[in-house]
Amino acid sequence: MAGPEPTGSDHDRSGTAPRTGLELEAVGAGAYIVDEEGRIAAVNTRAEHLLARSAEDLVGQDAHELLHRGPQGQPLPATQCGMRQAFHAGRPAQSAEDYFARGDDSLLPISWMIAPYQVRDHGSGTLVIFHAAADQARDAGPRREHAAETLSDFERLALLAETTTQLTSTLDVDEALRRLVGLVVPRLADWAVVDLITERDEVWRTAVVQAGGDGLVYHEDLQGPMPPVPENSPMPLSRALRGVASTLAGPETYQQAPDSGIAVEQRRLFEATGIRSAAIAPIRSTRAVLGALTLGRAAKPGNFTVADLPLFEDIARRAGLALDNARLYQRQRAVAETMQNHLLPQMPRVPGLEMTVRYLPAPDASQVGGDWYDAFTLSDSATALAVGDVVGHDLEAAAGMAQLRNMLRAYAWSQREPCSRIVERLDEAIMPITDVDMATLIFARILHCDGHWKLSWTNAGHLPPLLVSRDGLAHYLTDGHGLLLGTGVNTSRPDATALLPPGCTLVLYTDGLVEAPGHTLDEGLNRLRQHAAALAHRPLESFTDELLRRVHPPGHDDVALLVLRTPHTGGHQPSLAAE
Repeated sequence: MAGPEPTGSDHDRSGTAPRTGLELEAVGAGAYIVDEEGRIAAVNTRAEHLLARSAEDLVGQDAHELLHRGPQGQPLPATQCGMRQAFHAGRPAQSAEDYFARGDDSLLPISWMIAPYQVRDHGSGTLVIFHAAADQARDAGPRREHAAETLSDFERLALLAETTTQLTSTLDVDEALRRLVGLVVPRLADWAVVDLITERDEVWRTAVVQAGGDGLVYHEDLQGPMPPVPENSPMPLSRALRGVASTLAGPETYQQAPDSGIAVEQRRLFEATGIRSAAIAPIRSTRAVLGALTLGRAAKPGNFTVADLPLFEDIARRAGLALDNARLYQRQRAVAETMQNHLLPQMPRVPGLEMTVRYLPAPDASQVGGDWYDAFTLSDSATALAVGDVVGHDLEAAAGMAQLRNMLRAYAWSQREPCSRIVERLDEAIMPITDVDMATLIFARILHCDGHWKLSWTNAGHLPPLLVSRDGLAHYLTDGHGLLLGTGVNTSRPDATALLPPGCTLVLYTDGLVEAPGHTLDEGLNRLRQHAAALAHRPLESFTDELLRRVHPPGHDDVALLVLRTPHTGGHQPSLAAE
């Protein structure tokens, strides 16, 4: 077994990768990283010197208990510690005056900044950067004017950590761009421009944003499609869009005769914004060039220099990885949604009955899952209804759902038997010939007979149907309940029957409609019943849409909804055969 890795000052008992220590050594202030439990995972040499403690004495210790003190050197309760509160909130923070306990029992006045930090291969952590107050006072005079224009080393590192945290925590392209712009304006520049290359290799000026007095101002008149990227143009934006290294630019850069349509648009940008100094960096992922980020200064003092470019490249690189992930996720969602639309059937037209369906995928899943509905005409002219839920909300669950639905259709069409017997046959076949582990299901038949609509059903571990009269009386049909599918227990299943009154509404649904974290199932069912009763007078399409809006599914699971309504009169109805 290999011995401890030599890290200089990053002796890491928690297993932090050696490169973390090297990154900390590049910081010109005291710096250390704490893990999710608040224990020190790595420190740099400057922190050892300021704290008069070796890395061996620091790593593995609770940072708050070991270091944080009050003005008189007294232990500081966590509830009074601004750094500890920011650590638990997972947000960046800073303070100009606090105190650390040194190893020689003396008290060190400090200023500090913290930010969430992704520890390479070891999950989330928090970066702490601190200065001794005496050092800051000594350095303030000669560097004051320069510091107003340039970020210090620890501010740059904190900005990169915040960029990683902000951009990797969303899978929405538009939201990622909003966060990117908010990170750099007005902190680094008073203008930010994002040009993205679309999947059709076209360039689109996606954002032109200015720092305003009340926040960010988006200039939509400067946004829109851009000319194609020239292959050999030496101009800065064209080079960035081809993935070449970042470049400085100014209005004079584009005063010469333009060599391409992009150069014309850049001249227009500089004239419209008044930018006098710009830095342009490529936005790249590991697979391709995605676009370019332009930062510009017009009113903000100071011009960009070559020394600023590495920071901008790091920011653009992190943006590229986040945007690439978001694009891949949205592409997967689109494919999965198309698949789901093909898997879910079209409803039959049944004379005398109104019927409508809705499907809402869980927004945090892959847009496809195991919730499903079905309705089809049987060989005896009855109409079959089904709503079910295969465990899971991914492509595997969707495949199992398709298997289950097709088998149910085959059994229901070929076997003129009660609903219970058809579901028993389905349950017997699940384990040997499908990939479904467990599922719930309501299977029902509805038939017009002797002037009435007759509903018969069996319930395999599913939530009960909701029946709402035209007068607003609502109750759940709790009969016919049996075990869910896939348990391997062979048992007879019950049937239930009910006559549906004229003008009533029957609601079949899956648990995503009524289950929410922090609330009981009974609360969700009561909420559904109350709103359904209040909407009983609405036309069916309006009833369904408004019911979804009022119940407001929490979005943690898919929702499948099948709603039907009987005619307002109970007289003779036409045949139930599908048109």
